Amino acid sequence: MGAMAKNKSYEGSGPSQRQLRVGELIRRALAEILSRGDVHDPDLNRMSITVGEVRTTPDLRIATAFVLPLGGKGKDDVLKLLAKNKGEIRHAIGKKTGLKHTPELRFRLDTTFDQMDETRRILNQDHVRQDIEGDE
Repeated sequence: MGAMAKNKSYEGSGPSQRQLRVGELIRRALAEILSRGDVHDPDLNRMSITVGEVRTTPDLRIATAFVLPLGGKGKDDVLKLLAKNKGEIRHAIGKKTGLKHTPELRFRLDTTFDQMDETRRILNQDHVRQDIEGDE
C-alpha cells in the first residue's frame, strides 16, 4: 500500500519524469520522420510541420503531439493528413525510438504561438504598458 499511496499523492502535480522523457523522445522522432519525408504520403511530405510538444498519458498508452504547419497555413489539412497516416507514423516512431510499446498517436494544433502573439498584443497596449512601467 505504501507505493500506491505515494503515487496517489502526486496526482495532478504534472507529468512524471518518465512521461516527460518519453514525450520528448517521441517528439524528436516524429519531427525527424516528418522532416525527412519518411511517410509514404506525398501530400504530407510537401508540408513543413513543427512538432512543439508531445504529452503522454501516465500509463504511456497515448501520446498527443502538438503540431503546427510552417507559417500556420493548412492547419486543417495537417491534422487530417497526420490522422490518415498515424499507423505508419506510429510504426516509424517505434522503430526509431526502440520503445517496447509505442503509444497510440493523437494530433492537436499547437496554439502556443497564438497565445504568445496575444500576450504580446496585450502587453503592447498603452494602458498595460503604463501600468507595467509605473511599477518599475
